[in-house]
Amino acid sequence: MTTDLRIKDFKRIVFFTGAGLSAESGIPTYRGQGGLWHEYDWETYACQKAFDRDPAAVWKFHNMRRAAVAACAPNKAHLAIARCEALLPDVTVVTQNIDGFHPLVGSRNLFELHGSLWRVRCDTCGAIKDNRDLPFEDLRCGKGWWRPDIVWFGDHLREDVIEGASKAISACDLLVSIGTSGVVYPAAQLPRLAQRAGAVTIEINPEPTPMSDAYEVCLRMGASEAMALLCQGLDV
Repeated sequence: MTTDLRIKDFKRIVFFTGAGLSAESGIPTYRGQGGLWHEYDWETYACQKAFDRDPAAVWKFHNMRRAAVAACAPNKAHLAIARCEALLPDVTVVTQNIDGFHPLVGSRNLFELHGSLWRVRCDTCGAIKDNRDLPFEDLRCGKGWWRPDIVWFGDHLREDVIEGASKAISACDLLVSIGTSGVVYPAAQLPRLAQRAGAVTIEINPEPTPMSDAYEVCLRMGASEAMALLCQGLDV
């Protein structure tokens, strides 16, 4: 399906992005064909119990993830989203991705629902800091262990982040969802807020998702191709 809708014709825009956006950069998705959790057991590498049991083993896995992400680069769709934010007065990015590509290309009005691979935190003392070391080897904080500042299985999303994202989505007049699987909750339900508020909703995904019924327009194409279509009339 194609569409005559153009991003420039809306006033309050939210881009809601998932792993399919960064798949064009060469980063594997988590649940799709060839996804990360088909190869690795999340109970061994991506939950608090695993970290409490063996922090070094968990960090070995996440250092591998950091290296894989660092070997890739943001794609045209990431750049188009950042350009929309620079050109238009009210653009928000809500992402499930932890790769850090949105801030890398200049997105600032950003809610990272699941955190970032490039931040670490200590749950003992509450410290948090940006860190892009490859590999990250200084595993001990003064009072505890540094852990990746990401949402693992069994973790709760930060309340301020989910509240800010929900507020932006509820107030938008256009929601563009790009590469989201529609199966990771509570993030998956956020597009319903835009639907209930009467916003125009667009899904960009080569395949249907369990949330496809929440969207007025479904563009079955890649992220960069779809963004080029929607950004006509903008200097993107």
